[in-house]
Amino acid sequence: MSEDAAVLVIVDGANVVGSVPDGWWRDRRGAAERLRDSLVPYAADGLPGVPGPVGIVLVVEGAARGVASVAGVEVAPAPGSGDDLITELAAAAAPERECVVVTADRGLRQRVEAYGARCLGPRTVRP
Repeated sequence: MSEDAAVLVIVDGANVVGSVPDGWWRDRRGAAERLRDSLVPYAADGLPGVPGPVGIVLVVEGAARGVASVAGVEVAPAPGSGDDLITELAAAAAPERECVVVTADRGLRQRVEAYGARCLGPRTVRP
């Protein structure tokens, strides 16, 4: 798991893709690949309030499970619930590593904040 950078950024792929009604539901895998590719610059540059470089893990589920990792973005396919995998990753990072989770899911936010993760909304990575 992206351990080179001091900050781990975990992106809730389904939630972030679903935050923009651009027809993603017609090609879930393609939408996840486009999101993955758009995340690459953030690995070096960081996010607002989170200076780079950062380690980025994009958690995908369902039809997007076949999306491959690329330089700068590790793709983690959830064997079941994406929220469960995101929570596991946040718990594994704590307390040694700062963790930021990108999601709008309130329930997931509560789960990961219990492990000290900070949460940012989908607009952080999607205009």
